[in-house]
Amino acid sequence: MTDKKTFRSPDQKKSLMNRLKRLEGQIRGLEKLVEEDAYCNDILQQSMSAGSAIDGFNQELIGYHLKCCVTAGIKNDDEEIVDELLKTLRKLMK
Repeated sequence: MTDKKTFRSPDQKKSLMNRLKRLEGQIRGLEKLVEEDAYCNDILQQSMSAGSAIDGFNQELIGYHLKCCVTAGIKNDDEEIVDELLKTLRKLMK
């Protein structure tokens, strides 16, 4: 982690936090299914839904990052920001 910070508008924060709260609920649901010895396929279905939720969170955050941080970096001749984004995208696509 870096010491960098990103200002987010109240709407952006609200949207990201709502996604995280939904994801938290899905993880709690997974915990409950495991604790209750639910059928494996049912747990897998819930797990895939949680995976899709984190993908959606990441997509939204990447959009904000491109529109804010990357755009500002390019305007300020910060070529490292593009390399940083490419490195992150490669990790996400593994």
